Amino acid sequence: MRRNSCLLALVLGIVAMVLVLTPATLAIVYGFIEQNNEFSNAGAFVVQRQSDGRIFPICSGTLIAPTVFLTAAHCTAFFTDVLAPLGFTAFVSLDSPIPFGSQTDLKKTKLIALTDIVTNPNFNPSQSDSGDIGVLILPTRSTRGITPAALPTLELLDQLAAQDGFHGAIFTAVGYGVQNRVVGGGVPFFTDANPVPRMFAFSSFNALNPGYLRLSQNTSTGDGGTCFGDSGGPNFFDVDGRRTLVATTVTGDAVCRATNVVYRLDTAAAREFLGQFVTLP
Repeated sequence: MRRNSCLLALVLGIVAMVLVLTPATLAIVYGFIEQNNEFSNAGAFVVQRQSDGRIFPICSGTLIAPTVFLTAAHCTAFFTDVLAPLGFTAFVSLDSPIPFGSQTDLKKTKLIALTDIVTNPNFNPSQSDSGDIGVLILPTRSTRGITPAALPTLELLDQLAAQDGFHGAIFTAVGYGVQNRVVGGGVPFFTDANPVPRMFAFSSFNALNPGYLRLSQNTSTGDGGTCFGDSGGPNFFDVDGRRTLVATTVTGDAVCRATNVVYRLDTAAAREFLGQFVTLP
């Protein structure tokens, strides 16, 4: 479910998915299939090909208000700049699992049409703070019964770090990306379930930077994490007993075994963008 090791890698993966019909939409690595709909506000950014009606989850995301679905800016920009001109349409699905490609089943999959797609105008992958967040705007009453994720207060992670609040801290990543990397017997590959389930994994704290949180997903230390297709997905942390969406997945290492780099939502820059769409704590 997660990121790309870099923006180019994700773009190439999505292009391959679209043109070759073998989506790189995988799921959380070294994690667990959600069984109890515990993360019902986490969903997938889904595109549909006009020629045959087939759907493909390309990124993950989180409902942060009844009509606002948060994802990554590199996902929204890729759809707007590349896929939309090719005739694809965009949706959100909060289903799990989601059958895609040749197994597309529009009778069983709830697709929520979008009223708008907004890429952060400050998105720039070359900057130290990339601004890599975007939102998908949904129709009123389209997500009834689903509780949006709680967002962090300003500079929450800095405050926790100052209090040594990350000693032994565990974060939970959720998404619809690729699954575990398989090695041995040939070229390594990622397993790709179809239908793709919503999955989650536990990651330990690695480092805190001005715009990013770095999480370990080193399997040798018992961590799991995200991978291709998980971009835009949530990274939760319990704050005073409340599950809080503190960051979104944006990048990491190419083999999805070392570090999950997630974009902080508690910074002034992130809040400036998000405040246009939701009431912030």
